[in-house]
Amino acid sequence: MFSESEKELMKNFSTTYVPNQNMNMVPLSKVARAEKKVGYSQINRQNKGRFISISANLGPDGQLGNASQEINKILQNELKPPVGISYRFEGQAQDFQDLMTNMMIAVFLGVLFIYLVLASLYESFITPFTILLALPLGLSGAFIALFVFDKSIDIFSIIGLILLMGVVAKNSILLVDYTNQLLQEGLEMNEALVKACRVRLRPILMTSIALIAGILPIAIGMTALGTQRQSMGVAIIGGIVSSTVLTLVVVPAAFGYIEKFRRWSTALVQKWRGVASATEA
Repeated sequence: MFSESEKELMKNFSTTYVPNQNMNMVPLSKVARAEKKVGYSQINRQNKGRFISISANLGPDGQLGNASQEINKILQNELKPPVGISYRFEGQAQDFQDLMTNMMIAVFLGVLFIYLVLASLYESFITPFTILLALPLGLSGAFIALFVFDKSIDIFSIIGLILLMGVVAKNSILLVDYTNQLLQEGLEMNEALVKACRVRLRPILMTSIALIAGILPIAIGMTALGTQRQSMGVAIIGGIVSSTVLTLVVVPAAFGYIEKFRRWSTALVQKWRGVASATEA
């Protein structure tokens, strides 16, 4: 072990001795040359390769998704890494990217399961598209509300969008289900649509207003903890308002065209089956 005074190699280089292979002490100046250079204080390795970790914190109005996109643009366009050098995000940035991917998968599966349930309920592969038409109407209102109130797309707003899918489909189901009931009773298409909108207007408004009243405290964010969930409340309320207003206009209009297409396709399939059975006979 070296003493504290002998650890100053810059001062004691010529008088420092080290053992050789035969365990004989030889001067360090005989086997090495003293040079003063700048080196790394610490070398980090991962998967047999060196890496440098760069960390940063977001500002008061910073958003993790926007910051990651800006860093990607800079590294791809302005400061391209040399050949053999790569970069990737870790920590919260990587967690956010994984979260967005998982949420998109959840949204896709949610829409798929809603479609399968509606297809089995109405025994048709075409009619559910009328109900699913309300989903983009609600999502557009949610995104507009987030933009107007300057809220970011984070985990809470995405949870609100997933919740919104089930709530928004409810209005379309009320209209389509009652319209099909009136059509079975013998009413014409236009008359059935107008009567369905008039009769179902009250329950649609009651459920929408009740849900908005329940979500309003979250959207206001009166507490410090509540401000973190404000984006969820804003997204849900914006989606409910837009879907409630537009569903009463867009869904009945689309239902008429989709129902005509369903009847035409059904008649075409039945005609094709009739021709095929006659040919076999």
